[in-house]
Amino acid sequence: MREITRRQFIKWLTGLGLGTLGGGALLSPLSCASREEPAPTPTSTPIPPPPSPYAREAMYYRQIGEGLVQCQLCPNRCTLFEGSRSPCRVRENRGGRLYTMAYGNPCAVHVDPIEKKPFNHFLPTTLSFSIATAGCNLRCLYCQNWHISQFPPEETDNVDLPPEEVVEGALRTGSRSIAYTYSEPTVFYEYMLDTARLARSAGVRNVVITNGYINPAPLKELCRVVDAVRIDFKGYNEEFYEEVCSGTLLPVLESIKAVYEEGVHLELPILVVPTLNDDEDEIREMCRWIVDNIGPNVAVHFNRFTPMYKLKNLPPTPVETLERAREIGTEEGIHYVYIGNVPGHPANNTYCAHCGQLLIGRKGFFVTEYHLVGGECEYCGNPIPGVWE
Repeated sequence: MREITRRQFIKWLTGLGLGTLGGGALLSPLSCASREEPAPTPTSTPIPPPPSPYAREAMYYRQIGEGLVQCQLCPNRCTLFEGSRSPCRVRENRGGRLYTMAYGNPCAVHVDPIEKKPFNHFLPTTLSFSIATAGCNLRCLYCQNWHISQFPPEETDNVDLPPEEVVEGALRTGSRSIAYTYSEPTVFYEYMLDTARLARSAGVRNVVITNGYINPAPLKELCRVVDAVRIDFKGYNEEFYEEVCSGTLLPVLESIKAVYEEGVHLELPILVVPTLNDDEDEIREMCRWIVDNIGPNVAVHFNRFTPMYKLKNLPPTPVETLERAREIGTEEGIHYVYIGNVPGHPANNTYCAHCGQLLIGRKGFFVTEYHLVGGECEYCGNPIPGVWE
């Protein structure tokens, strides 16, 4: 693992043109702010030294005897013996305690428009300070960010960036939110949770871009401190989840319902992969499930697949397939259905579900028109669900 200094990091970001977004240096050392530490799991075992400067004792695990621990963070519920590490490549058993190796050492730090996440109904035109560490609890064969999600922290180029400095970076760049994104935020749960708590106290919003593969208790705790969640709804097919993503469908369905029930803003992107999850009947069943369980006002994004990682043998999704998926979603009663990863397509835009007028025009990640007043349609006054102010 190659670490770089904060000075080198600032210089690097400045070279990308990001250091000037906030009118000054992106990061600077801060005095250590107090934060709520997760309660350690009770044990009579002597506390071993942290296995890395970026290690913290993990939340949500239990000891099951003879030095074994079981992680309770996600549905994988990995059981680990002394010295072993979880398949997400981030959690390790040391002396009968579970440690996260991803705390304060992100391998990706960027300032993005919120539209890049994508969020279409959450603070349009604003910036989001975006971070990720290595690791993921799924193995999607088409992963766009496999070069960080499928590697441990020791094999990625990381930055020393504790929670206090993430928040400071957001403030300095004028970012209205911090996005936990790119890889899978569930695996750096403790880092995300501590950062989100500090951000909320500083008036910065928190958005999570996740696969939704997380257990109910940690998800509920996270929902108390975040403002928006984007859950990748990968398909409505158990076989697809198992063979393409190395996961299962039911936990994701439960996560979608849980976020909705907690009152956190929710959007659902669906990457449509040719021959694997593009069956029209399956898409219709998925849309019916969304309406029955979440209602018609959630923003749904049918996104175009691009060949990469281990699915380079498949073609890009035909635009006609995405347009048909959007038609199906509309037929089933979803009010806000988008087409993503097709720049310039009319279905990138937001239209009023009542009068049909164009409300938010988009070109790529940029907003070209905006016709909302106080979260309502400028033309007919219809309330548009989302977070606008």
